[in-house]
Amino acid sequence: MPEKPDQERTEPASPKKRSDARKKGQVAMSREVPSVLILMASLGFFFFGGGWMLRSLMQFMHSIFSNLNGLLPTDILTARDLLALSMQSGLYILLPFMLAVLVAGVFGNVLQIGLLFSTETITPKLTKLNPISGFRRLVSAKTLAELPKSILKLVTVGSIAYLLVIKNLPRMPDLMQMSVADILQEFGWITFQIGFFVCLALIFLAAADYIFQRWQHEKELRMTKQEVKDEQKQLMGDPQIKARIRSAQREMARRRMMAAVPEADVVITNPTRLAIALKFDADEMDAPMVVAKGAGEIARKIREIAREHNVPLVEEKPLARALYKTVEIDQSIPVELYRAVAEVLAYVYRLKGKLPSPASQA
Repeated sequence: MPEKPDQERTEPASPKKRSDARKKGQVAMSREVPSVLILMASLGFFFFGGGWMLRSLMQFMHSIFSNLNGLLPTDILTARDLLALSMQSGLYILLPFMLAVLVAGVFGNVLQIGLLFSTETITPKLTKLNPISGFRRLVSAKTLAELPKSILKLVTVGSIAYLLVIKNLPRMPDLMQMSVADILQEFGWITFQIGFFVCLALIFLAAADYIFQRWQHEKELRMTKQEVKDEQKQLMGDPQIKARIRSAQREMARRRMMAAVPEADVVITNPTRLAIALKFDADEMDAPMVVAKGAGEIARKIREIAREHNVPLVEEKPLARALYKTVEIDQSIPVELYRAVAEVLAYVYRLKGKLPSPASQA
C-alpha cells in the first residue's frame, strides 16, 4: 500500500536513531576511499621501496641459483629447508608492502566512520538466505547506483592508460637499443605515471562517492512524524502512563495524609474552602507541624475525618490561608506564625482540659 502523506520520511534522523544505526554497523561509508588509499600506498611503496624489493629479490634468486646443487630436493629434509628459505625470503620482501596496504585500508575506513566494531552485519540470519530478498537487494536502487560508478571507473582508468601509452608509444622502438635494466626502468616509469594519474582521478571519484553515500545514508535514516513521536514517548515516557503514575502517587499521598488527620491536635478551617491539620508534641517537635491540608473536596474530607475522630475544628481564615500557602505537609510552621498557632492550640487545650505546654506559649 502507498504510504499516507503523514507517513512520508520527511524528518531528519534523531541522535538515538543515528546511534542505533551505528551500533548495527549502518554507517555512511564509501568503498572508494580505502581503495584509492590502498592504491596510493602501493604506488608510494613501489616508488620509494621498489628498488629495495628488486635488489632483495635478485639477492634471493642469486642465492638459489648459486647453491642450486646443494638445494636440490633429493630428500624430505632438503625440500623442507628449501621451502622454509623461500617462504622466509618471500615474507621478508612482501611483509612491508602488505603492512603498508593494511594500514592504508584501515585508515581509509577509520577516516570515514571512526573506530567502530559491530557484529550485526556478519551475524548469520535466516532472512539472508531468502532468494527473493537477495534478488531485491541485487536490483535495488543502491545496487544499481554502483553500475554507472563502476563504468565511470573503468572508462577513467582505461582512458588514462590509453593516453599515456599513446604518448610514450614513439619511444618504444628505442627500447630495442637498451639493456634489460633500462627497459625495465622505462616500463616502470610508464607504469608509475599511469598509477599516479589514475590515483588523482580516483581521489575526485572517491570524494564524490563519499558525498553520495552520506546523502543516501541520511535519506535512509529519515523518519516519519509518527516515528519521531513514538521515539519521544520511549525517551520521555508515554504522557498517558506518566499521568496515571502521577495520579496514583497523588492518591497514595492523599491517603497517607488522611490517615494522619485523626492524630492531629486541631484542624484550622477557612471555614469551608480550606482545612489544615496541625499536630504538636512538645517532647518530639520544636514547633507544630502540618500533617494534612487541602482545599475544596479534600478540605471537606479532612473536616469529616476530624469530626469522626473528635479533632477540634477552629475557624481562623487569615491563619488558614497563611498556613495553606506557606507550609507543606510534614513541615513545621514558620516562626512568624508561632504566636497565632499557639493561641489556637491553647484554646484547644482548654477545650480538652489540658494545660498548655510552655512550648505552645512561645
